[in-house]
Amino acid sequence: MRLVIFGLTISSSWGNGHATLWRGVISALGRAGHHVTFFERDVPYYASHRDLHALSHGNELRLYPSFEDILPEARRAVAEADAAMVTSYCPDGAAATELVLESRRLKVFYDLDTPVTLDRINAGQSVGYIGPRGLVDFDCVLSYTGGEALEQLRTKLGARRVFPLYGSADPEVHRPVPPRDVFRGDFSYLGTYAADRQEALAALFLEAAGRLPEKRFVIGGSLYPENFPWAPNIYYMRHVAPPDHPAFYCSSPLTLNVTRGAMAAMGYCPSGRLFEAAACGTPILSDSWEGLDQFFTPGKEILVARTTDEAVQALSLPAGEIAAISRAARERVLAEHSAARRAEELVSILESVSVS
Repeated sequence: MRLVIFGLTISSSWGNGHATLWRGVISALGRAGHHVTFFERDVPYYASHRDLHALSHGNELRLYPSFEDILPEARRAVAEADAAMVTSYCPDGAAATELVLESRRLKVFYDLDTPVTLDRINAGQSVGYIGPRGLVDFDCVLSYTGGEALEQLRTKLGARRVFPLYGSADPEVHRPVPPRDVFRGDFSYLGTYAADRQEALAALFLEAAGRLPEKRFVIGGSLYPENFPWAPNIYYMRHVAPPDHPAFYCSSPLTLNVTRGAMAAMGYCPSGRLFEAAACGTPILSDSWEGLDQFFTPGKEILVARTTDEAVQALSLPAGEIAAISRAARERVLAEHSAARRAEELVSILESVSVS
């Protein structure tokens, strides 16, 4: 299968979750004999933080300065493809959608930010990457979020065929590795700063650090403001590059997952970091949200906390109990949540729609 994608970015992991997901899935597609061309506008923000310059396994990354410059090549690529996809937050979403919809290829929209999309629609706001006709003209709509979100994409945006396509981890990248002193801690958190995560982060990480001054808490991620409430036992790294994520996870006996507010409220929206940390063999403590138990079994494959007390309690669990949880979670990811599994699901969905 030949697939063309017009997306946000795959070349820079700085401040977004799209890049890491696409890297794993597209690599898996290439290993399975499929071919992907990914079109990305070469914007200064991502260019200055670029940590990938070419795709593997024969796939292609096409960076372009403006959609007008790339239009002839993009039109040829779509004409030669089996399916063409536009994603949420594609900076040229309107123009890319027009190009895809005028083609005779399978027309796909993938919303990797469904809760944000639906929040804006419900508030009566415009969504730049979705046109005035909504999603009715696409043959297939994929959603990073399942549950009720799938029905809302139908009723509010006119999507005709909707399928969940969740996050994943690439076991070739995310795997157990030796710890590094620079990342070493008792409790870690890897994530870009977001205001709608702050309440949960404060309860489960910052306040826990205040109660456990003898323990070392480590945060990695960009965009944290100067007035962030740091503490003496909280250590911060401004950016942890994707190749360093496994070492970051493996350098603490427990890592935290905090879900963005809109995603937690919607439910059924697992962060890719959940799968990545589990694939690295690192036990996870997560905030609670509807649908979490569809991906990991609480108490057996993941720890769940709603309060500071529960977070502190998790940090006091016996090492053997923590190790059993991490083994079970890694087995679950390798079986059900790998990039190869998502690539298989994507191909299966597209093939089923093309013959229906």
